[in-house]
Amino acid sequence: MASEMMDALMTLCQEKHIDQLYLLDRLEQSLAKSYADIMHLVDGAKVTIDRATGKIYVYKLVPREDSWDDETGLYTEFDEVDVTPANTSRIAAAHAKMEINNIVRNAARQQIYEEFSQRIGDIINCTVLQITNDFTIVKIREGVEAELPYFDVRRNPNERNERPEGERYVHNQRLKAIIVDVRDPSSNAAPVRGEHVRPSIVVSRTHPDLIRRLFEAEVPEIYDGVVEIRSIAREAGARSKIAVSSADEHLDPVGACVGPKGSRVRAVVGELHGERVDVILWSDDPAKCVANALSPAKVSRVAIDPETGYATVVVPDDQLSLAIGKEGQNARLTARLTGLHIDIKNESLAAKLMASMPAVPAEVSDDLIDNTVEEQRCQYVTEAGVACRNMAREGSRFCGLHERMAQMDDLPVSDDPDSLI
Repeated sequence: MASEMMDALMTLCQEKHIDQLYLLDRLEQSLAKSYADIMHLVDGAKVTIDRATGKIYVYKLVPREDSWDDETGLYTEFDEVDVTPANTSRIAAAHAKMEINNIVRNAARQQIYEEFSQRIGDIINCTVLQITNDFTIVKIREGVEAELPYFDVRRNPNERNERPEGERYVHNQRLKAIIVDVRDPSSNAAPVRGEHVRPSIVVSRTHPDLIRRLFEAEVPEIYDGVVEIRSIAREAGARSKIAVSSADEHLDPVGACVGPKGSRVRAVVGELHGERVDVILWSDDPAKCVANALSPAKVSRVAIDPETGYATVVVPDDQLSLAIGKEGQNARLTARLTGLHIDIKNESLAAKLMASMPAVPAEVSDDLIDNTVEEQRCQYVTEAGVACRNMAREGSRFCGLHERMAQMDDLPVSDDPDSLI
């Protein structure tokens, strides 16, 4: 019987590509724990399997009195007493089956980890298998599953939400998603809640790179590198903006992404379940980039303060609500896309701000004016002839309030002659 069991183990190892010695070591450890419990061996048991015949030997561990370690409070050496039962085949067979299943399962998990940890950021096609209140299980291929989580992060701060607002899934529905994480099955990190029944691969439909990969698939010019996606801002499920540029000056990057009659961008919107996608032209000039990003609103003027990272935008009165967007969405996406703080004003408010500046009395004699001080004052004058009385910023002809206004009016800002060239 022992020989037959050994032959069966060796055959199974070959079929499952498991190292024979590794399996026997794992089997000995598992049997030792079981026999220690079954035979009530307080100090444990040791099991050895004859590699040639398959015969199993069970030994009782008896501690040596002179091997007590005061630091650890444990015995370090043991004598082995043979207590092998008459029949060990039944228990051995059950443990062999269990260990083989564990080894095969762990090997499959490790193989999946090694493959998909190299594919983080890739887009995948998947099919919905199971839907729960906190996550959806999707199938990538036969035997490989992934998790699309949508936990309430307020109740579960250690979890994540990768499902766009408003999306709901049904069984066997096909989806496209991005691989964002692969948990290592061999790591010692504390498992997240429910990880023992959840797949190790985590996918997302809210990540901005999902839009990037979808456009790469739909637009050959992006895949070939002629058109480049320079920036992406996304509020998943509602609206996204992407800024594109072209390495070929004769190629319109926006037109390439939109496609004939909007076919390419419609395909992307369809995969995103109706999420609105704005494609804008990228510019290395931050002011032009901000103006483009605020589309479809029309922009009158843009002034950039590189020190503070603020962009002051003036729009026609009838374009203000369009520029800001519903609940500020258009302005928020523009700020994320350009990396600037956006301050939007209509033309009427901008004119009132300039007109409210205090004027210089006309009857004041030049003899009463300290020219040294006057040279240090802001040089901005409105169309109505009203001069600002604030002190100018160091190295500038204007105060902080009017420096951006002067830039919008294309006035020289610095007193340094070299900076005006």
